[in-house]
Amino acid sequence: MFEAGFDFETCAPQIAERFDVDLTLRELTALNALRKAMAVARAHPKKIVLAADTLVAIDDRVLGKPNSVDEAVAMLQRLSGRAHEVCTSVVISHLRRGKSTSFSEISRVRFRRLSRDEIDCYLQRIDPLDKAGAYAAQGVGGEIIENIDGSFTNVVGLPMEKTVPVLAEFGIEPNPQTN
Repeated sequence: MFEAGFDFETCAPQIAERFDVDLTLRELTALNALRKAMAVARAHPKKIVLAADTLVAIDDRVLGKPNSVDEAVAMLQRLSGRAHEVCTSVVISHLRRGKSTSFSEISRVRFRRLSRDEIDCYLQRIDPLDKAGAYAAQGVGGEIIENIDGSFTNVVGLPMEKTVPVLAEFGIEPNPQTN
């Protein structure tokens, strides 16, 4: 968001992301984003709050953040040479004004076929434990991703093409000097 010219504060909600409910990929990300947004908005009702949640799904199985490097390896092996979906849901809310909106974006990502050595090398250069599906599209992510059908910024974690116009509806515009 800084790169896009927005000045903002971050606040990590004390909310555990949910994966233990029988919901679709879009429903899970929407639930998690809403829970995050409301936790922060209740603490800061005069502020405009943006919360997002991103998850990966392949073969109708949702992949969140891995709990270990071994789980990250297994996720990347599962994604290797295949296409999967990345869904980000965004909630923007201003409790004081009683205004809230939400949306979701889904992109399709295809990985190159990866050897175990390539996976190990990749994992040495990123922290997979804080990334849905154990990977990041930015930076060295280009080495494992063959192509993205849809929004690249969605795969990064915030679909800017949709976020910027919705922020404008809340009176938030990027600062032209910072982008």
